[in-house]
Amino acid sequence: MALETLHHDQLIWTNIVRPTPADIAQLGQQHPNFHPLELEDCLSRIERPKIDDHEDYLFLVMHFPVWDPERRISIPGEVDFFIGPGYLVTVHEGELKPLVNFFELCKSSEEARAQFFTSPGKLLHTVIDRLVDYVFPILYKVDANIRSIEETMFDENMQRTIQDISIVRRDIVALRRIIRPQVPIVFNLEQLKRSFIHDNLEVYFGDILDHLQKARDIVDDNTEVIANLADTVDALASHRINEVIRVLTVISLVLLPLEVIVGFMGMNVLLPLQDFRYAWLVIIGVMVALVAMLLGYFKYKKWL
Repeated sequence: MALETLHHDQLIWTNIVRPTPADIAQLGQQHPNFHPLELEDCLSRIERPKIDDHEDYLFLVMHFPVWDPERRISIPGEVDFFIGPGYLVTVHEGELKPLVNFFELCKSSEEARAQFFTSPGKLLHTVIDRLVDYVFPILYKVDANIRSIEETMFDENMQRTIQDISIVRRDIVALRRIIRPQVPIVFNLEQLKRSFIHDNLEVYFGDILDHLQKARDIVDDNTEVIANLADTVDALASHRINEVIRVLTVISLVLLPLEVIVGFMGMNVLLPLQDFRYAWLVIIGVMVALVAMLLGYFKYKKWL
């Protein structure tokens, strides 16, 4: 069973990691007032963030980013909360380190339980606050990736730069999708008037809300920056393609008259200078002069 319970005074924290149907059934037996559909939601990994306000408890679904090193993208780590008078229940997959570490801290330290187990609202605030703080190192890593792209975008390896921009852009979109829905949930927690939530915690939930709004603003700014970098790289790529096309065009124009001369002199008919011993030197001289004239003209026109 992945269900663990911590007690301190009159407060109980039930933590379920990687829940099974048996775990959720046991939770339903311990709390028969929990709605069956919300218990079913705890077994689903595709729930959208939400807050359900019942008469005697709250049910929350929140998402926080978890870095996937194989796919190189942030994926949503879901946490389901039940909070009511004298208890807090958290259900998750064990992939969010702040929540796992905090539960282990409270499990091993009587002082930590005495500090944080003062009320269900205080405990909920502490859990969410630690999870929100965990978002910022991920955002700072994205900022570092963007700066790295800015430093290398004028290098010759354009294909690598485009690939890096695509990866960072996908990660920013994922982070935006994760972070933005959490803002109204914390806003609702700040506004709710419940005895088991609010013992002067409005300011504390407001502080979490400020942090989430800051994270949202960072993601929005990164979205704009990476879009501008993508436009700049597209312009650079187009410029380099135009340069290559211009060089190839010049080469083609220079070779074209030479091919005409060679083709003309190779015809099996009577031609001027065919009896002249050094005719080939004259032809080569004419070809070299023609190439020099064409190159000089292109240089004059600033095509080279």
